[in-house]
Parts: sequence; structure tokens; C-alpha cells
Amino acid sequence: MAIEIPRIPLGGWIEGALTWLTSEYSMVTRAISRATQTGINGLNDALMWLPPWALLLIIVAICWKVANARLAIGGAAGLALIWNLGLWNPMIETLTLVVIATLVAVVIAIPVGITAALSERLYRTIMPVLDFMQTMPAFVYLIPAIPFFGIGSVSAIFATVIFSMPPAIRFTTLGIRQVPKELIEAADAYGATRGQKLVKVQLPLSLPTVMAGINQTIMLALSMVVIAAMIGADGLGSEVWRAIQRLRPGDGFEAGIAVVILAMLLDRLTQSLSKERKS
Repeated sequence: MAIEIPRIPLGGWIEGALTWLTSEYSMVTRAISRATQTGINGLNDALMWLPPWALLLIIVAICWKVANARLAIGGAAGLALIWNLGLWNPMIETLTLVVIATLVAVVIAIPVGITAALSERLYRTIMPVLDFMQTMPAFVYLIPAIPFFGIGSVSAIFATVIFSMPPAIRFTTLGIRQVPKELIEAADAYGATRGQKLVKVQLPLSLPTVMAGINQTIMLALSMVVIAAMIGADGLGSEVWRAIQRLRPGDGFEAGIAVVILAMLLDRLTQSLSKERKS
């Protein structure tokens, strides 16, 4: 006779916790939702207010200044193709979500990464958490976003921040911990305080590594924003999702190409910024 092992009601516990959090902190989530939606609308309206040709010229000028003429020419060709395909407005909406999600993720991740680099106890605690966050399937992050913030762009921002934050924390911690001990000892010899060592020695030397983490955060944010179209997020992801629902592979590939162009442009820009800081 087989012994029946009682099933652990893990799913029920998670649902109960989400229900309790959404009921007890509904005022907080509503306030966060309103503030986030205001930021999304403001940035989106500002970028939409500019004519496409004007914004294209601004982005090309930034590419020329930060990187080189080759990136500027490639960026101009890619953005012109997006404009020609009629995907300019969805591209702006995607860019808005990526920018806001990246800013929020970086604002949270860098202080956490700095603290983890300076505290061995926190480092040992947070590394398994980051492993868990990075191995969790991206679609799962959409589940808790809906009860907190409902359907739409705010939930997409929430899920994107959680999904894209680990690389920024890891790279910040790694960059600070890799600063040569000789330089730390030299700063100690000159009587530098802990804050002075951090600001004047550790952070400047670790900046290229931190920028690499921000680059990875941007890439993950872009991939998650596309997935978040399943919960009502606007942008290129919604174009891909609509093409799948209507069985229009051509439209889906066009939106996918636009995502690739935007990803490559953001990737090259952040890499160029990292090289500038390193030099």
C-alpha cells in the first residue's frame, strides 16, 4: 500500500500572501501606479511631441557624439526604416517603458550592489536571491504585477524592474570587490574615510563594470517589455502580440526587426559610454 504524502499548498500560500498585500497596501500601490503612469505619459508625450525627423536627428547626433560616425549612420538608417514601416509611435512607447524601467532598476540596484560589496553578510544573503530571480521564467513576473497594478503599462514597468535588476546589482558588487587591495590600502594610509574610499577610489575604478551591468539591465528590460505586451503594455511588443493573434507573420517580423534595431542602438550607446569612462 502506497503512502500518500500530503501536498504542500505552496500555491495557496502565495495567493493568500498576494491577496493580503493587495488589500492591506492598496493605497500604496495606487499611489505608485498613479505616479508611474504620470511619468510614462509625460515622457511619452514629450517624445511624441517632437516630429519623427527631429527626434531622429537628435538621436543621430547623440550617437555621433558618444560613439562614432558609423553608429550614427547605422542608427539613422535603422530609425528611418522603423519610421518607414509605420512603427515609430510603438517604438517611442517601447523606448519610454525601457527608459523608465531601467532608471528605476538602476536607482534600486546600485545602492544594493554597493552595500553588498561592502558587507560580506549581505553579499552571501543576496547572491542566492539574485540566482533565484535570474532563473525564474520571465513570464512568471507578470503574475504578481496584475493584482498589484492591474492591466497596462504600470504592471509592465513593475515586472520589468524586477526581472532586469539582478545584473546591475551583480556587476556593481563585482566592480567594487575587484578594486585592487593595494589602492584601498593606499587610501587607508592617507587617512581616507570609508565614504571617501567609496566615492574617490572604488566607484570611479568600478564604473566600467557598473556600466556593463546597466547595459545588461537595458537589454533585459527591452526583452521583458516585449513579453509584457501580454498584460496590456503598449509598444512594439503589442504589435508582435497582435500579429501572432491575427496570424500575420509579416507584421510580426517587422515589429521584431524594429525591436532588434532599438536593442542594437541602445547596446552600442551604452557600450560606448562604458569605453569613454574606462578611457
